[in-house]
Amino acid sequence: MEKTIYLEDIDPRTLYGPNNHLFQLFCTYFPKLKIMARGEEVKIQGAEQEIVLFEERFAFLMALAQRKSLLYEADIQALFSGQSPETETQDDLRIIVYGNDGKCIKARTPNQQALVAAYAQDDLIFALGPAGTGKTYTAIALAVRALKNKEIKRIILTRPAVEAGERLGFLPGDMKEKLDPYLQPLYDALRDMIPGKKLQTYIEEGVIQIAPLAYMRGRTLDNACVILDEAQNTNTGQLKMFLTRMGCNAKFIVTGDATQIDLPKKSDSGLLEVEKLLQRTKGIAFIYFDDRDMVRHPLVKRIVKAFEQAKEAH
Repeated sequence: MEKTIYLEDIDPRTLYGPNNHLFQLFCTYFPKLKIMARGEEVKIQGAEQEIVLFEERFAFLMALAQRKSLLYEADIQALFSGQSPETETQDDLRIIVYGNDGKCIKARTPNQQALVAAYAQDDLIFALGPAGTGKTYTAIALAVRALKNKEIKRIILTRPAVEAGERLGFLPGDMKEKLDPYLQPLYDALRDMIPGKKLQTYIEEGVIQIAPLAYMRGRTLDNACVILDEAQNTNTGQLKMFLTRMGCNAKFIVTGDATQIDLPKKSDSGLLEVEKLLQRTKGIAFIYFDDRDMVRHPLVKRIVKAFEQAKEAH
């Protein structure tokens, strides 16, 4: 019997390892089969029963490689020793997705864990709180996980093109180059979770779309995870426009911080008004982050607290 397995949505180098070392180790457990791997094709020849077993174990290995983005000899050895390659401890259950080089991206704080739980239950989530609490990073990790698990077909990231208290004037370049400075924080998070070449392919093919909020008008966003970042810099009309873009099988996550409004008039921000309007709407979750969720430098927590105390005193 002969069978061909095609590698889909996975980099063969992740699966095969340096100099095909991992794949060769995997094949040693099937001495009765003739196995040839070329690029994205794996051809197997031998007895039907052996091939069926090979397919089962290889499918598990591919799923593991997609989640972790990096495999080790121990993963393969555990697969054939009757153990699970991953022993799920309480800490492991917090892992959202495996980033580049096998980096574990996990929900580290109670409110980040609450955001992960809300994602499983509700289709629209507001994640509100100060800078450095991991709101956007956790949201993007959830979107990347959903894409890897084929729960959605695309990720759409957007934010209003509002300058943080500065006037940058006319920026050089084409439309993409003009907008990139506003969207850089979103790119930074994605680069942590998806290899550079694959990320570029996703962007070129439209699987991952990063665009300013104004580009959302008139669209119906379905089969997607859509994240609106810096929502405090939108007015009520813009937020309504964005929220009504939701299509079938869509998840919307809105992140914002009412203390960082960069609009000319802070009263123009529609985030607080929309929060009041939708607070008790079924299917919508509100997660409130605070300084206990700070995951940046320890000084960030002290800085935020100092500004809050000054505001209260004023």
